[in-house]
Amino acid sequence: MASTSVSRTVPASPEKVWSLIGGFDALPDWLPYIPESTPLEGGRVRRLKNPEGDVIIERLVDFNETERHYSYAILQAPFPVNGYVSTIRVHAIPGRENAAEVQWSGRFNPDGATEDQVVELFTGIYRDGLDALHETLAA
Repeated sequence: MASTSVSRTVPASPEKVWSLIGGFDALPDWLPYIPESTPLEGGRVRRLKNPEGDVIIERLVDFNETERHYSYAILQAPFPVNGYVSTIRVHAIPGRENAAEVQWSGRFNPDGATEDQVVELFTGIYRDGLDALHETLAA
């Protein structure tokens, strides 16, 4: 099983960051790669579309409001992996009220690609996503 993780300090309190990204259906609010999200099954599943129109279906597998994190599994996607589970976490930074650390990590099995290729793919998605989050919060 392969894995990757990206962290980024963003210019907002953990509470503000979580209020933006903590909703399972909130990706279009901060992630340009996902302009469309439709909640299904009472919000436990999201049907996403990327700019190319590809469909990605994900299921929420863990959610913790108090600790500000959630995990999800990909059920359908155009990515060369299976067994994908990812977690987004928001951490407080001691002594910095108006900053937070956001960590986006995932583990997955390559399927039709090398481990290096899928690690590079998801590292790039997470990095670009956290850069977009930083830009949204800095505006």
